[in-house]
Amino acid sequence: MRTTTGARWGRSAGTRTLLGLAGVGAITVGTLLGTNAGAQGAADAGRGPGGPLQRHADAVRESGATGLVARARAADGRDTAVRAGVADLAEDGAVPWDAYYRIGSDTKTFVAVVVLQLVAEGTLDLDDTVGRWLPGVVAGNGNDGDRITVRNLLQHTSGLANYTDILFGDPAQLTPENYRAQRFTARTPEEKVALAMTRAPGWLPDADDPASETRWAYSNTNYVLAGMIIERATGHTWEREVHERVIEPLGLRRTMTMGTSAYVPHPTATAYLQFPGTRELTDTTLSVDGGADGGIISTTDDMNTFLRALMDGRLLPPEQLAQMRTTVPESQEPGEDARYGLGIAWRPAEGCPDGVWHHGGTSFGTVSETAVTEDGEVSAAAAVFTTRFGDEERFMRQQEATIALVDRAVCGTRR
Repeated sequence: MRTTTGARWGRSAGTRTLLGLAGVGAITVGTLLGTNAGAQGAADAGRGPGGPLQRHADAVRESGATGLVARARAADGRDTAVRAGVADLAEDGAVPWDAYYRIGSDTKTFVAVVVLQLVAEGTLDLDDTVGRWLPGVVAGNGNDGDRITVRNLLQHTSGLANYTDILFGDPAQLTPENYRAQRFTARTPEEKVALAMTRAPGWLPDADDPASETRWAYSNTNYVLAGMIIERATGHTWEREVHERVIEPLGLRRTMTMGTSAYVPHPTATAYLQFPGTRELTDTTLSVDGGADGGIISTTDDMNTFLRALMDGRLLPPEQLAQMRTTVPESQEPGEDARYGLGIAWRPAEGCPDGVWHHGGTSFGTVSETAVTEDGEVSAAAAVFTTRFGDEERFMRQQEATIALVDRAVCGTRR
């Protein structure tokens, strides 16, 4: 999931502004690090200090992260990794190269793949309405599931309120004490959608008004509903469908859904959050976050495998991959070029003439950022183990530095 200080558990305008930022280029992933990248995949990944990419990792650390690890995969399959900071402030050890972490809203890309596979099989249609599959669920306060399509959900053009704004939008409620009191609380998809239904929609899509179909606002509610539709259409949970359609076929042995568990497997690093109105960091490693909008745990190695498989066509037929990459603007503000497709976004990036595809996710104490070229040849994934909701300026600097890191890792090989 995405969030900003006291605002939303979703992308903010400020975060979207960063989507246009890019890292500078270089020659190869190996030379970026100043190391010899291994040729045997993750087990022999090139690792070590020095070089421009390490300086980008250090910049993320200096912006306020306690620790991070990033991994790039070049066109020839070589892996290269950098890390900075510590795994835990008390123990002072390095972040594990193969650390597990919550990928947050990167989960949405996995869920979108499942929905598009079901579209390819004829089980779903992108123009199906929510009301067809979940009658009566999206209703009240002006909400109308018969006006919202599956496409609207995947593309965040539904107008639906973001349920996490309601849960976490009040800074007075976003405190260490409330976090500790609720960190083991699991909410059902129905409960999350019901929260969103207490608010009027920002707009209702209208097939006779094309502008309404491209109006965009990030809402985690959309993907909660997408997960519910997957279950209604297949008779299986979204977790099972993601496992059988994506995780298992790709051999992602360190990618998993955690359901109502609040724990992250080891090895990992401690997640820290600076709450609004505080200076200190709170250990927020434990947290139930098991929904279709943000409930997957993975590693940088597995994320690179997933991204490349998605873009090179191993997961979706050409028609559905083209639908996924059909985008709408994330902002109407001048100079903002970022665009959002179906569970994946695009931004310009220096050194990549065709830009990069990405998503990203921010949760209680962990940031996931990714980037991949359109042909799937080069990718990068980063896990950052601090979020600072209590310092908006520092939070944005960290986001900017992280995006620069992954863009440098990807686009440096395209020069």
